[in-house]
Amino acid sequence: MTRDSAEWRYSERSVPYDDALAFMEARVQEIRAGEAGDCVWLLEHPPLYTAGTSADPADLIDPDRFAVHRAGRGGEYTYHGPGQRIGYVMLDLRARGGDVRAYVRDLEEWVIRTLARFGVTGERREGRAGVWVRRTDIGAPQREDKIAALGVRVRHWVTMHGIALNVEPDLSHYAGIVPCGIAEHGVTSLFDLGITASMEEVDMALRAEFEAVFGGEAGAWRG
Repeated sequence: MTRDSAEWRYSERSVPYDDALAFMEARVQEIRAGEAGDCVWLLEHPPLYTAGTSADPADLIDPDRFAVHRAGRGGEYTYHGPGQRIGYVMLDLRARGGDVRAYVRDLEEWVIRTLARFGVTGERREGRAGVWVRRTDIGAPQREDKIAALGVRVRHWVTMHGIALNVEPDLSHYAGIVPCGIAEHGVTSLFDLGITASMEEVDMALRAEFEAVFGGEAGAWRG
């Protein structure tokens, strides 16, 4: 992919899901019209579930636990909440080769490289979206837990949604869904793996590795 600049936004306060979705939709239109450039937004949401276009209603185990939002992205049910770093990525793929599959692999690579900065080995799994960690630390070499989810939507060759990296969320909140439709594996976080990284440290790693994978630097907006 070509190197290009992106605007970076960091939100210190929890952002309602509908507000984030409205921003993404507006920004996508601006990028498509040539009125704005690419954007990466790092934020947290209040506790909620999102349903992708492939979500199976049977995977919503406790529908009254948290609000459920229809996301419009690919994938199934996932959880968002405090302690989880969301990275919403709005990129013009027309300027980056127009390869959606390569873009998804680059998102995975972004997370894998970020985790490596904290001594965690993240891995891809064929047929299982997201980034996975082998749980040899608890004496179960066959167990694999998801540490980051991916969800992508492309509208007129401009991307929406992105990644959700578990830093220190309440993992019990996942009990209300079958995360991403995968019941035979669990979820984990940096904190669950014994890594006490601050959100600021994670943000710094995410930004550095995004620039290594996607290229480009730009100013930041914080609010």
